[in-house]
Amino acid sequence: MSAIGWIFLLGALALVAGSLLMLWKSARKMHIPEDKLDKVRKRKAELEAQEKANED
Repeated sequence: MSAIGWIFLLGALALVAGSLLMLWKSARKMHIPEDKLDKVRKRKAELEAQEKANED
């Protein structure tokens, strides 16, 4: 393989590795305010209660 081919291959691998690292770092940064979490929990409890009532 010529030098241009090796450079292209290394560049492609670097792009893939960089993208995966960025995705991995951003996956752990989910800061949701506590009031929104409370809202989500309440809504989930309401939906579960509705589903339970519909099953009967």
